Amino acid sequence: MRRLLKLAGRIALLGVALVVLAAGVLLSWRAFRQHANAKALAISSADGINESGFVEIGGIRQWIQIRGRHRTNPVLLCVHGGPGGTWIPVTRLFVPWEEDFTVVLWDERGAGKTLASTGPSIAPTMSIERMAQDGIEVAEHLCQRLGQEKIILLGHSFGSILGVRMIQRRPELFHAFVGTGQVGDLPRSTTLEFDRLRREAGAANDAKTLDGLARIGEPPFENLKEAGAYFRLAEKYQPASDTAAMLALQRSLLSPVPGYSLGDELNRIKGFMSVPTWTLYEAILGTRLADAGTEFRIPVFIFQGTLDRVTPLELAEEYLATVRAPQKELVRIDGGGHFAVWSHAEIFRQQLLRLVRPIAERAARG
Repeated sequence: MRRLLKLAGRIALLGVALVVLAAGVLLSWRAFRQHANAKALAISSADGINESGFVEIGGIRQWIQIRGRHRTNPVLLCVHGGPGGTWIPVTRLFVPWEEDFTVVLWDERGAGKTLASTGPSIAPTMSIERMAQDGIEVAEHLCQRLGQEKIILLGHSFGSILGVRMIQRRPELFHAFVGTGQVGDLPRSTTLEFDRLRREAGAANDAKTLDGLARIGEPPFENLKEAGAYFRLAEKYQPASDTAAMLALQRSLLSPVPGYSLGDELNRIKGFMSVPTWTLYEAILGTRLADAGTEFRIPVFIFQGTLDRVTPLELAEEYLATVRAPQKELVRIDGGGHFAVWSHAEIFRQQLLRLVRPIAERAARG
């Protein structure tokens, strides 16, 4: 017995040693890749800009990253989804955009490095109205910092809700709005996709997913646990392009952008799962954008994946049909899902150049 206990102890120690060794190798590889990425993401043009840091926004320190090869280019502010869905880890996806735009990635209240600065106590202040006002303050800061009268606004998913609020309140700050993963009527979106998921799981004889949906019950959901369980089940049936987009995000763990730490990755997860309150999620899931008004003073564009399973294309089309704006257009991104802006970033860039950059150029010429 004593001999067996010694053997078990040695095996346990060996296991611990292997885990420590593996962790050391992964951390070394991560450091190597981060150094390599720093070189790959360097901006060397004489009139380029590559800066990031905290700015006082909405009474708290919020993180803003500004990158572009030419300071005179139009400014493109990206308002991420989530809540909590920082885009900083996938900075490399937008490097081609930086030739024609000054690309701004902002960690919203409760997300990324902003969350690291404030801690989770910020949760009660996270509301659609407060965060839309934060976005307006970010836009004002960018106009002042970069010497431009207006900027372009890109909103994804939850960010498309914030973006619409921003252009309604302060249209004079913006050349145009581009929505993607565009929210229209989220109660209907959730019901449509819940039913679609149930049909697909039934056709696949997927008893596990069907049982999970039965336990949750049909929307509207009553708490964060139910909503979270539904979206986890839905991931199994998301389009391949969204799966690829999520893999690109996960790779940031071992191949991070400069300055992106393991603590930042932990805060990204917290920003989705443990910081936002049910009050905020309930307000998001109850959003019907048309109820807030459909008259806009600036051009409105929607770039929507044809396979979006969170904010389906048909409801984005329906919402845009209600919009009255100086110019509007819906761009269908074939094969794209809810994260078409990541998975089809080059197509997205081409459409920005075709439709949106000329608006900023005309304004600059006066």
